[in-house]
Amino acid sequence: MDAQSRGRTDGTDPADQWVLNPHTGDYELRLDHSGPRPAAGADVAPGRRSGSPTGDPRDGSGRTSASRTESRVPRQRGRNGRAQRAPETAGAPVGRRKRKPSKSRRKKALLWTGGVMAFVVVAGSTGAYALYQKFNGNLDTIDVGDAGSKSVASSGPLNILIIGTDKRTGKGNEGYGDKGSTGHADTNILFHVSADRTNATAMSIPRDLMTDIPDCETKKPDGSAEVIPGTENARFNVSLGQEGRDPGCTMRTVKEITGISVDHFMMVDFNAVKELSTAVGGVKVCLAKPVKDPDSHLDLPAGVSTVKGEQALAFVRTRKSFGNQSDLDRIKIQQQFLGSMIRQMKSDDTLTSASKLYKLADTATKALTVDSGIGSVKKLTDLAKVLGEVDTKNITFVTMPVIDNPAEPEPITVVVAPTKGEQLFSMMRDDISLTEVKKKEKQQEKAAKDKQAALLEGPRAEAADVRVDVLNGGGIAGAAGATVTWLQNEQGVLKSTNKANAPAKISRTTLEYAPNQADQARKLAELMGLPATAMKQGTTDAEGLQAMVLTLGADFKGAGVPVTGPAKAPDDIQRASADKAECAK
Repeated sequence: MDAQSRGRTDGTDPADQWVLNPHTGDYELRLDHSGPRPAAGADVAPGRRSGSPTGDPRDGSGRTSASRTESRVPRQRGRNGRAQRAPETAGAPVGRRKRKPSKSRRKKALLWTGGVMAFVVVAGSTGAYALYQKFNGNLDTIDVGDAGSKSVASSGPLNILIIGTDKRTGKGNEGYGDKGSTGHADTNILFHVSADRTNATAMSIPRDLMTDIPDCETKKPDGSAEVIPGTENARFNVSLGQEGRDPGCTMRTVKEITGISVDHFMMVDFNAVKELSTAVGGVKVCLAKPVKDPDSHLDLPAGVSTVKGEQALAFVRTRKSFGNQSDLDRIKIQQQFLGSMIRQMKSDDTLTSASKLYKLADTATKALTVDSGIGSVKKLTDLAKVLGEVDTKNITFVTMPVIDNPAEPEPITVVVAPTKGEQLFSMMRDDISLTEVKKKEKQQEKAAKDKQAALLEGPRAEAADVRVDVLNGGGIAGAAGATVTWLQNEQGVLKSTNKANAPAKISRTTLEYAPNQADQARKLAELMGLPATAMKQGTTDAEGLQAMVLTLGADFKGAGVPVTGPAKAPDDIQRASADKAECAK
């Protein structure tokens, strides 16, 4: 953007008018030469002229810069040597920034949507209304209907789907990706923020994952709704773009695979990588060996390099130069890049530079397409504050556990690893952090045992008196029939009935029962190893021959196999921490 489009003709960047006073730790908006000057060494370029970011000499109160100057009261020194403010008169100073967060606070993560947090810092002062409007106008939004599930302010865990598309937009991107692509889900990360906001898990989802894509409702330009039919056994990346599918379809597909409801999405394209990496002044990456890749055009020596623009994009697109040259190895490279970008965004070099913050906020809001639930700067600011509570050392990058597709003689696609995949999904559903998983596992296991013991206290019915209907809401074909056979032939539960498939798939096995069936529920829980979390007691008594309802979920492993309570992390899951730099091999 040029100076005139910002309302200035002298080439002044409005971000440069925010200057740091080293004595107070405050950013101050310098709008004219007559106001008090920062002390020597303050972060202000010589020769800056006055003016508002919009070029209008009036601020949000309608007063001119001259009237603000007259009412501005400089800070004074108290006896303890600290800067103090003199008593304020009517029309107290405008444009005064809040005190910078403490150093420990500034060490919180900004995520790679750090430009949103940059807005918090840049626009957190009086007189920033024009910037607010500008950033708000940068955003593109998509209504995904009920694919999203909650507001940012809601309590509980928060799940955000980050989508990087292969759409060719922006100058110089004509040679990248699929020439005719409307934008497929090329890079995908499910970012899970814990309910207590102390940790986060960022799970990468391979684009070549074979899965079922469910029906999804999309909104057409005229506001009408259209249901896009689902597709069985398709690549994950066509959950976006193909047949007119929008990001809401990708969100529904993630839930179909993991049982995790996605609250919001953020989508970027090739251009965003180039522009964001440039806005932060470059991103440090490390290579174990020199790379000169003719396909991605990455050309870097061994060791640490700082990349931005075209080289940043080349780094995250490189596949054949690392590991076994698969998409899974490219995912590791992308995780390394994102971790480094997070560290750069929360560094003092970025957070104390008003110019960098302005450019980062402007670039990020231009680059982002988001769901309407977070489709304003105000809502994104709320989200940034939530994400800012998570320390980088507690952000763990993982890749969805997968295996080669057994249906292909020479596999080029993958499928979810049956056991390890469900273990990881269960951990995320249970809001268990990978950063302190062992400690939390023990706490959860003890709590589950205590709850299980309390649940099973009380009389139990005889197996022959247990009456239950069994439905299959999990992923194992014929599970309801197999369970009924096992119950009748091996456990003596003769009044069990196979009710075939449940109306919808569920992630957790549940047993619904009435208060006067509690003795039957205790017996069935004992026989099947059901956790306390599976038990759902109703409020009204059962009548006549009414049966309990057992719905088998994705956590059901087979007839006679106890349904486990607390989730455990797979033993050899690939993971990396956002606060540690690693060299690509």
